Amino acid sequence: MTRPISSPVRVFDHGSTFEDAALRRQDGDHGLGMRRRKIDGHDKATGRTLYADDLSFPGMLQAKLKRSTRAHARILSIDVSTALAMEGVFAVITGNDLPAKYGIIPWTRDETALAVDDVKYIGDAIAAVAAVDEETANAAVKAIVVEYEDLPAILDTETAKVTGQDARTKVNPFAKKGNITKGVELSFGDVEGNLERCRSEGVVVDADFFFQGTTHAPIEPHCAIGTMDERGVLTVISSTQTPHYVHRDLAHVLGLPEALVRVVQPPVGGGFGGKSEPFTLEFVVAKLSMITGRPVKLLYTREEVFYAHRGRHPMQMHYTVGADRTGKLLAVKSAIDIDGGAYASFGMITAYYAGQLLTGPVAFNSYAFNATRYYTNKPACGPKRGHGSVQPRFAFEVVLDMIAEKSGIDPIELRRRNFAGDDVLLINGQQMNSSGLIECLDAVRTASGWDQRRGKLPRGHGLGVACSMYISGTNYPIYPNDMPQSGVQVKLDRSGRVTMFSGASDIGQGPGSALAVIAMEELGVLQDHVRVVLSDSDLTPVDLGAYSSRVTLMMGHAALEACRTLREQVQDAVATIWECRPDDVLLGHGKAWHAKDTGKAMSTKEAFVLAEERYGTLGAVGGYRTRERGGDYRGGTIGASPAYSATAHIAEVKVCERSGRIDVVKVWVAHDCGRALSPVIVEGQIEGSTYMGIAEVSMENMLYGNYPKYGETPGPDHVRAGMLLGPSLLDYRIPTTLDTPPIEAFIIEKPDRNGPYGAKEAGEGPLHSSIPAVANAVFDAVGLRLTELPFTPAKVLTALKKQASSSSKAAE
Repeated sequence: MTRPISSPVRVFDHGSTFEDAALRRQDGDHGLGMRRRKIDGHDKATGRTLYADDLSFPGMLQAKLKRSTRAHARILSIDVSTALAMEGVFAVITGNDLPAKYGIIPWTRDETALAVDDVKYIGDAIAAVAAVDEETANAAVKAIVVEYEDLPAILDTETAKVTGQDARTKVNPFAKKGNITKGVELSFGDVEGNLERCRSEGVVVDADFFFQGTTHAPIEPHCAIGTMDERGVLTVISSTQTPHYVHRDLAHVLGLPEALVRVVQPPVGGGFGGKSEPFTLEFVVAKLSMITGRPVKLLYTREEVFYAHRGRHPMQMHYTVGADRTGKLLAVKSAIDIDGGAYASFGMITAYYAGQLLTGPVAFNSYAFNATRYYTNKPACGPKRGHGSVQPRFAFEVVLDMIAEKSGIDPIELRRRNFAGDDVLLINGQQMNSSGLIECLDAVRTASGWDQRRGKLPRGHGLGVACSMYISGTNYPIYPNDMPQSGVQVKLDRSGRVTMFSGASDIGQGPGSALAVIAMEELGVLQDHVRVVLSDSDLTPVDLGAYSSRVTLMMGHAALEACRTLREQVQDAVATIWECRPDDVLLGHGKAWHAKDTGKAMSTKEAFVLAEERYGTLGAVGGYRTRERGGDYRGGTIGASPAYSATAHIAEVKVCERSGRIDVVKVWVAHDCGRALSPVIVEGQIEGSTYMGIAEVSMENMLYGNYPKYGETPGPDHVRAGMLLGPSLLDYRIPTTLDTPPIEAFIIEKPDRNGPYGAKEAGEGPLHSSIPAVANAVFDAVGLRLTELPFTPAKVLTALKKQASSSSKAAE
């Protein structure tokens, strides 16, 4: 007789099968909210952690890439004969060996691992070599001869708008219309009517903004190792943020069954979004290993990391915002041109995020946005920390400051008056359950001495405020399916040890520590008794990756579900011995306790033994399952999230009017993370995000060689047209410890019913409002509205001269 198939369990709105997953089962400190070190912190601090490039295998070959020297050209021929004949060279491949197109978004598969017919930017990969060592591989790459036919290079959105109608000026054939990757136009409410009302009875601000592209600059460059064993199983070890999507695309491009592909993600030395999709190197090492029968490693140089890019999109933004006499925001309207580079990447989502993620925590009565992402002949842009919404947030928060100034309202008060509230449906159909915006504003207001100091400091010295929100995971998976977005498997051992298996990606944000905290909270074990196994597709359940600040909420629910299943078994087994109710059994600090007779206690080891005797081998799985969310219109699900965080920044700056230099003196930042599973890690994420935002204000700048206007003939001034200038950390400036101001971080806990224990994101949200806070502080300091990032000394000096000239004319 076959065993009956159990019916599907009930899944609650928050994504777990446990109705009380947003709550703690017992009071007291058992793990949750305790200030503890990261479980991998010691190994990283002492150098024991092994990253991808630290790994080596017998007979391993080194791979290198031949890259394009042209911004846009047809490939007429590739001669690899000399390279292939060199001693120590084992294989050379070109685009014809990997012709299948792929892309992280299933609807925009517009890339090949190596260029097939044409190259689309300087640095585009054309061929790959596997050789006995790096020196030989580099020599072989130089020996490869590529013949090109140059095509017009499209290097900015203004040119992209008027080109792409013919094959010579079309950057990417995937574009159905011109050079447009994706266009989005959405409107909610009577925007024009409200603006007209504000023009006659309130305040309207029209302003243009520009956000230059920036890149991630993680410490660890991209690295991958491929090897195929005698069974035909391909293993790829990669410093990726999305091992599951790499797994899918490897199978697709190489024509292998997914069951014969294994992806292992070792600890990653920083990602920030720059490793959140498949890259050329993963396909190349796999193919070369299949050809040579040897392990093959490819480590990008720092210059190649710049070409891989997928960083912040340059955006040209125009905002029109209207408020009534009381400062109530009635209408927001934006038009945004997005420079996407040569490939789509996450670009379809970027075009939506540029508008959809602006509707809270400050709300407005009507809203319209028109965002268009264009292909250009530059490295592809993608998701950098705060994907798609950092640029519009900068513009919007500066506009709010302008409205406050014109209305005579304190900028913090303006934001308080327009707070969306808790448990509200935002104007674009997104459900915001909880928001700690008011608490965040109050925290930074008090700490900075805002009321006593803002507008009262000497010229050149000022304070600025800004706020923001961000998603706690995108609600839907990148490819449509109804399976869990995150799975966790937990095994209890009779020794008292807990082993947790998760496909979650550790890019430094600490998912292993979050898993340990949940095990401590639910099962009562000590931190040192928890083992975590992460991100090996042969060993761990699927998790979709570290992107969109999804890990804490989604993996957290999966872990909590598995641990609570086991917790109930342990409680039941102990309660049977003690002859009490299972709920009277408390688990914490390495022991099981009797709630009504604390003299009764046993170690968790003894409790696990009782449970194993009663139930057999102890193991459980958990998963996070999403529910339908978002507005009922095309694109309404993009930007929908189970929960939204809130952040407020106040920045203090000094502006030197002789040099144009902006020094950030100090930053106060408060972030509502719902519930801090691990306060030390949350504080680190808040500080790291703020640091990255401040870096983008005045230091980071991706510049490319100029190309003549469309239709004009290139001249001697255009020899570097389309070339990324300074692709190194010597030329691309990021702050050192000496450049980083003091950052005072405040954790605000406004639990959300959709988060595990009420937790929300903390990894990306705290970046957004750091940038406009500095911009608004500059206005308080010297009266300048800087609207083009980065705020270089040259731009500041030009603005100061213009200000002085205007003042002189006014005086006359």
